[in-house]
Amino acid sequence: MKAVWFFEEVNLLKLFCPHTYKQYKSRHASKFFNKDDYIYFEEDLSKNVFLIENGKVKIGYYTEDGNEIVKAILTKGDLFGEMAFIGEPKRCEFAQSIINKTAICEINTTDLEMVMRERKNFSLSIHKLIRFRVKKLERRIDLLLFRDIETRFLKFLDDMCEDYGYFCNVKEIHIINHPYTQQDMASLIGVSRSNLNATMNDLRDKGIIDFTRKTISLIK
Repeated sequence: MKAVWFFEEVNLLKLFCPHTYKQYKSRHASKFFNKDDYIYFEEDLSKNVFLIENGKVKIGYYTEDGNEIVKAILTKGDLFGEMAFIGEPKRCEFAQSIINKTAICEINTTDLEMVMRERKNFSLSIHKLIRFRVKKLERRIDLLLFRDIETRFLKFLDDMCEDYGYFCNVKEIHIINHPYTQQDMASLIGVSRSNLNATMNDLRDKGIIDFTRKTISLIK
């Protein structure tokens, strides 16, 4: 399996003020999906965008020979399906829940445009989201050129540090608090979970990283 990945830094859920959010919720009930449920498929009509209230969603597509290409794994506060907003008639990717009880707000483009007119910050974030994703995807696609898993993973950590990391002055190391499982990370860099686990353990033995279930420390 190969993968193309990028990160999301715009949390749109935080931009809804309580009044606007309650007003929206009164007209649009959340939908719940279990693990492996598809929210939409490639070639589905593209009429709505989706906001993750809770849970985790995988975005990707399949090649002609059936290989899955993972473009992103998104979490609470992330928006997806945004190409409907700029007039894309059909989906060019699938969206799939990867944990149980994933809660999704489905937003038609008319409502989205209304919120964007009313809230300037929301409008700017939508445009920032689209630009950000294109830029990240173009930059990260070079990752697939690296056949060495260790090099691929370390480059992955560099970008993850930018999005989720901070520097600990006491320990003089970078600590990454991330939302991903090992399987998520393996999918995002296009390797098997067992190979990723072996690579992480080897890097820990070398004193380059340390890690727990939700944190990775860059020691060197």
